[in-house]
Parts: sequence; C-alpha cells; structure tokens
Amino acid sequence: MTTQSVDLDQLSINTIRLLSVDAVQKANSGHPGLPLGAAPMAYVLWSRFLRFNPKDPHWPDRDRFVLSAGHGSALLYSLLHLYGYDLSLDDVKAFRQTHSRTPGHPESNLTPGIEVTTGPLGQGFANGVGMAIAEAFLAATYNRDGHTVMDHYTYSIVSDGDLMEGIASEAASLAGHLKLGKLIYLYDDNLISLDGPTNLAFTEDRMARFDAYGWHTQHVADGNDLEAIEQAIRAAQAETNRPSIIAVRTVIGFGSPMEGTSKVHGSPLGDENLRKTKAFYGFDPDKTFFIPDEVKPHLLEAGNRGADLQADWQKRFDAYKSQFADQAQLFDVSFTGKFPSDWEADLPKFAPADGPLATRQASGKALEALKKRVPYLFGGSADLASSNEMPTKGDISFQPGHYGNSNIWFGVREHAMGAALNGMAQHGGVHPYGGTFLNFSDYMRGAIRLTALAESSATFVFTHDSIGLGEDGPTHQPVEQVVSLRTIPNIIVLRPADANETVEAWRVALQQPKTPVVLILSRQKLPVLDQEKYGSARGLEKGAYILSEAEGGIPDLILIATGSEVSLVLEAQTELKKQGIRARVVSMPSWELFEKQDQAYHHEVLPPSVRKRLAVEMGSPIGWHKYVTDEGTTVSMNRFGLSGPAEEVMAYFGFTVDNVVKTAKTVLEGNPEGIEKKELLS
Repeated sequence: MTTQSVDLDQLSINTIRLLSVDAVQKANSGHPGLPLGAAPMAYVLWSRFLRFNPKDPHWPDRDRFVLSAGHGSALLYSLLHLYGYDLSLDDVKAFRQTHSRTPGHPESNLTPGIEVTTGPLGQGFANGVGMAIAEAFLAATYNRDGHTVMDHYTYSIVSDGDLMEGIASEAASLAGHLKLGKLIYLYDDNLISLDGPTNLAFTEDRMARFDAYGWHTQHVADGNDLEAIEQAIRAAQAETNRPSIIAVRTVIGFGSPMEGTSKVHGSPLGDENLRKTKAFYGFDPDKTFFIPDEVKPHLLEAGNRGADLQADWQKRFDAYKSQFADQAQLFDVSFTGKFPSDWEADLPKFAPADGPLATRQASGKALEALKKRVPYLFGGSADLASSNEMPTKGDISFQPGHYGNSNIWFGVREHAMGAALNGMAQHGGVHPYGGTFLNFSDYMRGAIRLTALAESSATFVFTHDSIGLGEDGPTHQPVEQVVSLRTIPNIIVLRPADANETVEAWRVALQQPKTPVVLILSRQKLPVLDQEKYGSARGLEKGAYILSEAEGGIPDLILIATGSEVSLVLEAQTELKKQGIRARVVSMPSWELFEKQDQAYHHEVLPPSVRKRLAVEMGSPIGWHKYVTDEGTTVSMNRFGLSGPAEEVMAYFGFTVDNVVKTAKTVLEGNPEGIEKKELLS
C-alpha cells in the first residue's frame, strides 16, 4: 500500500469523524464519542468488505450492516452520505431536527441504507442474528450447484452497552448454537459507558463469554490499526462454522480534549473543544462539514464496486431463472412481501359438528396449511411449540446442516426471539412468526415495540390468553397484557372468538405489509360458532362485526366480547331473550382494525342511539370505556388471577352466564356500576 493511499485512508477516516461531530455540534445534541473512536473500523468494513449498491439499497444479496450502538447514528449518517446513498449533506446537517431524515437513532423506514431501527441497546445485536438466520435459510432454500443467489454477510458494530443487555446474551447463545458463520460483529471496546468506566459494573471477560457461546473471538489491540482490523475481519470470514466477534480496543472521543472519558459519550464537544479536535486531525478549525475533494471519489469506489457486484449477481440470477423458473419466481415474490397466488387454498374451515377447539389448535392447523403453500413462512416458539401449537411434524427444524427447514427452536429466549423476527422481516425473503404464552409477551415488549416502529411485517403468536389458563395461577395468567399490546402504535392485536375467526386472523396477519400482528389465542377449547346461524367470521377483517342480531327491532343492549368470552355472551343473549331483553352480540377481535373503518360502519355495528352496552373480556377494562359509553360497563379483571381449575376460576371472577345477565340488567336499569364486582375482592 502506497504512502499516498495510506494518507487517503486516514484523511477519509478523519473526514467521517469530523462530519459526524459537526452534525452533533450543530444539533447541540448527540453522541460524538463513538464516531471519533469507531470510525476506523467502520471505514475498513465499508471500504474493503461491505458489498452494497447505494443506488439500490434493497438489492437482495447485499451485505447487511447494523449499527446496534444506535446512539452513534451520526457515524452512520456520515457513512451513508459519503458512500453515495440518497442522503445529502443538508440531511446530515439536519441531524436530530424535526422531520429530518437523520433522527437521533437510526430508523429503517425513514433513511435509505439503514437496515433496521436500532437504539435500545441489544436490539440491533439480536436483529443481526435474525438477519443471519434469514440468509442461511434462503441460501439453503434457493441455491443450487453452480447457481448461488443468496450468499452474503451480516455485520454489526456493537458496544459495551449492547453486550450488557440480556437480549444480547440470549441472541448470542442462539447464534452460537446455530453456527451462523456469516455473522460478524465488531465490538467497540472502549471501556467507557454513559456513567463512567465500564469497570464500575462490567468486569467479566467478555470474549471468554462468547467463546463459551460457541463464537469465534479475536482481539485488535489498537482501534486505529487498519491492517489489524482488516486481517481480523478476513479471519472471521474464514471461520465458517461459528459467528465471530472482534473486540477492537478503541478510545472513546479519540482526538478530542475529553477522549477516554464518559464526558464525550453523550454530549456535544462544545465549540472550543471541537476546534481543538479539528486541529488535532489537521483540519481547519473554522470549517464545518468539510469534505476534502479527494475523499468523496475515494469513498464512492466501494459503492461503484457494489453496483458491479449487483450487475454480476443479476446475470447469475437470470441464468438461475432460466433453469429454475419456479424457484426464481418464488424468490422474487418473497422479497416483495407478498405471497403465491394460491396461498389461501388450503386454509381449513370448521363446523360446529367438528366439536370444540382451542383457538391455539385452530391456529396450528391454519399455520400448517399456510406453510404448505408459503415455504418462506418461517418461525417457531420459545420452547413452547407443543403448547403454542407450532408446526413441527415432518421437519427436523432449522439447525446446522439443515438450514433449509422453516421451523426453528428459539429456546427459552423470548426477547431475542422477538428481535430476531424483526431482523428476519427487515432482511426480506421470509415472513417470520414466533410464539410463546401471552403472559411472557412482557419479556419481549421492547422487540415488539421496535418491530412496530420499524414497520416490519412479523406475526407474534401468544397463547394461554387469560385466567382460563387455570391451575398455573396468576404468575402465568395474563391480565394487563392485551391492553398493553393495544397501546403500541402501528400494531394489530387480534383475539379471535373461535376456530374460524382464528383462520381469518391468519389471513389478515399475512396481508399487513408494514404492520406487525399479534394473535391472542386460548388454551381452553371453545365451541365452533355456526356460520349459517351467526355472522360470517370474515367480519374479523373489519375488527368488529354483528355476530348475532337482537330479534324484534332496535336492541335494548349491545353485548361486546373478544376471544373465549364471545361464546359466553352468546349464551347470555339467549337468556336475556327469555327475559324479554333484546341484546345484540358484537364480536370485536381487533380494536385497531375497527378504528380503521369509516364512521358509517362504526354506527352500523355500535349505533349511537344504543348506549346501553356491556363489554366482556378476561383482562383489564382499560380502554373499553370508548366502546361501552358512560351508560355501559365491563365484566373484566382489575386484579391478578387465581390458581385453580379453569371453570372455577372463571366463575369466581364473574365470567358466567348468570353474572353477565345480571350485569346487563343493571346496565339497563341505569346503574352500570351498581353490581358487586367480584374481581375487586382481595
């Protein structure tokens, strides 16, 4: 390597550094420490290894790069601008400003070139594991001898904070077991976190931990040693049977007066310190957002090579298509987020004569049918496949040497599962799903929230949805989880009433291109509602529908329910009818879908003139006031559950025909709060 090229390397790195800290200083907000310390490793990765085409950020076989340490987003925006993505210098200057394309933490649905939304530490680490899983599955599914259409790496820069988070440990353990050899992480090992030195709380031998997980580990002693970083990445690429992590010893805030201290982690340098930093690097202290003339063409070379790589890939894919037309068509469709034309053909239909069926069981049958038609429907359970009714038959699962299998065992790792699903969805080519008990959705809430924020299409399957769980008791009986999930923006929560509504729930779930869907399913068996007698289960797609109309004119009362409670209110409707009370039954599996309907439909289902309403749901009453009005009430849960046989527990808390009828009559009498509520008793 010539002296001139070495100088250009260093000039490029320093440009990346100073462009980043200029953005932070202009915003008077952000994290300058990581860009100053980690720019050399980012430069080596992006200039010498990363396969990308900035003109087509969605090329299926590009390498994926995740900045798990999302607080260092100024570094990523500088990279995207300098390497030729559609992110202007004015965008970089608008860092952290309202409605800019350069928000405080990376958002994949906002900025070209960002693979996944990161920021909450550990999430990006686990997202990358999901991306590597997707790559391995797609390679095993589509590649043929002499025809390779999927063959790329997933890289990430991770921080001390990432490694401290439990989600990273879950994900690292899974990745090591799966031997994901095309997963390579650069660890920004700078010994500093927000509050001070990492030795205040983080003194373990990190690489020994990753050795135990089954990772290939390396150390680079000097984060400014470009050749050492390059050699470490090459060694990681050569290790094909283990994921790799490279601990690169960096100096946070390198070159600034506060280098090596926590003061440079999360605050702008300040005008005077920024001037001193620029002087340290030989830049004019009076120039801001300065890009030397020779730097931009040099950095654009990587993207130009990437464009050539994509053109070569396209030729290879065209040759693949001529020989494997069906597989190529499936590949193309999968990356559009759509499904084969016949994907719904085998979906089951159920009749009352089939007998009672838990909605988790109906979900399993629907999923088995869907996977026959949609081979890239990929997922599994957090060690609860038999309880969640996840398909396992005839498939030995996604394991080393068997990456072509679409069923995966996540192990008891709910949070990592959620983030991995998000990574798979953002990778493309698969539609991921994952299951556990509803109560454990709390363990994965951070991942679910980011999936919604990133506008990813993933399906979360939560079974054992209520106090109907019975003997396992209040530690496992969800009470507040459904309403908690409903509060997350850009999410659809579906709690189907029977087997047919469950099939419809899957149909709806797979047609949401930018919205994760949560399926809330029962453990206990429920009657299959008669499609000839009641409203069609297709009404689920509108969120709420009239399941059973009151006879004899305008209803006196509207009974609203979700899930297992729908069959309960149907029985209550029959009893009220005997007493001369006209009640309409509305099945309301999804608040979110109902809210998307127009006002005319709202008024059709819930007429404003009928304000006497009763909602029945074995969960928190929070939020139901909008639908029951000030003249209605709920039969719901305001406390934790109880261990005992399911029927006895549900009876104790008032989920019986007698109590629903009694409460309905109290509503009609104009005293909706007058009935004793057993759920308030301690």
